[in-house]
Amino acid sequence: MTCFINAVPISVNLQNRPRHVRPGEAAKTNRTRTGVFLAGCSCWLLILVGFAGELAPARGDSPLARPTDTSRPDEAPQLPEPKTHYMGREIAQTMHFLGAPWLVRESREREEDCKKLLTALPLKLGDSVCDIGCGNGFYTLRLAGRVGPNGKVYASDIQQEMLNMLVERAKSRQVTNVLPVLGTLVDPDLPSASMDLILAVDVYHEFSYPQEMLAALRTSLKPTGRLVLVEFRSEDPAVPIKPLHKMSQAQIMRELPENGFKLVGQFHELPWQHVLTFARDDSPLPEVPLQAWNLPD
Repeated sequence: MTCFINAVPISVNLQNRPRHVRPGEAAKTNRTRTGVFLAGCSCWLLILVGFAGELAPARGDSPLARPTDTSRPDEAPQLPEPKTHYMGREIAQTMHFLGAPWLVRESREREEDCKKLLTALPLKLGDSVCDIGCGNGFYTLRLAGRVGPNGKVYASDIQQEMLNMLVERAKSRQVTNVLPVLGTLVDPDLPSASMDLILAVDVYHEFSYPQEMLAALRTSLKPTGRLVLVEFRSEDPAVPIKPLHKMSQAQIMRELPENGFKLVGQFHELPWQHVLTFARDDSPLPEVPLQAWNLPD
């Protein structure tokens, strides 16, 4: 999720937000006092508590399940300080949910040729895919159509507010094969060895824990699964995006192989973005050499 030079959506440092826990735990909510009475001379005070809570479905149990927060402070893992730089580049801050309308702006299809990207993805009916950093679901709902009713789209984001917007958009369109997942800064909370494809559009450069997130994404891929990174080209000065929200091919290739991935595909036909496809380095998929992108004449 990135920023235009002259139309910048709100971004914010989310490192100090309260930790969201994974979905799948029972949640008790809406406690209310229902009555008080005196019992004999002991004058006991009894508070009756009514629970209007609902159980959050376990991960993957039900489409459009809302994740809930049932964490205790002593259960939160101790994380190292978030990185501000990684392998020579500055890490961008995450877009705040108040900037979500920018993700579904009318001009996006024209600027990024999103249909061409979706057509190029190696998807088939019945696939399990993930839209990592899904925001309010611009690509999530389109992926849901590509994999069909027997497929699943895991929509992972670290902001509950983004997922709430996604759920409303999916319901209004009667999309039922989307599973919202509230991840953390270090873990998208995906089932192990289950993803046919993970799509990361303009989001990898915002990972404040890139090593931990890449390790978690690698674990979630099937042996033949693919991680598709889509990032605005830093090599192209004509792309009207702030430099902090761009990446070069060379930078991507410094980082992904270092974290257990190999290049298995690339696509150069988008107007503004690189599309590089990776698999686990132990995947049977054949590695391919990088084809350098060059400025058009």
